Amino acid sequence: MDHGIVHTDDVRVTDLSDVEELPPNLDIRSVDDALDTDETNVKLWYFDPGEEIQYHAHAEQEELYYIVEGEFSVKLGRSGEEEIHEVGPGTFYAAGPEIGHGHRYLGDDQGIVLAIGAPSVEDPGLDPHDLD
Repeated sequence: MDHGIVHTDDVRVTDLSDVEELPPNLDIRSVDDALDTDETNVKLWYFDPGEEIQYHAHAEQEELYYIVEGEFSVKLGRSGEEEIHEVGPGTFYAAGPEIGHGHRYLGDDQGIVLAIGAPSVEDPGLDPHDLD
């Protein structure tokens, strides 16, 4: 990637129906694809009431999240040391490699989360309870 600019409205919504680890009706916009980034994954996630990303971890990837809209229950920490936090707009949170994390939308409208992960590698979710 050299450089780029894109507006949210110009980033297509990704079909997740073939991704087993994610709820098929979640909407995401793959900003990284639209900007052709090489080193980071950047997604805008749209949540309906009650939707969630299950508690999971990644082997290599560090992830940073920013709550754009809505109230979320966030679960963070190693297996057996998890913390639950209720967070809202303007909140950042992060999880390093092999650190469990997940969140559930608590609101009545639509919740939006910006997710940034690096390095940009295929790093499917792991069960934090299986990590040492």
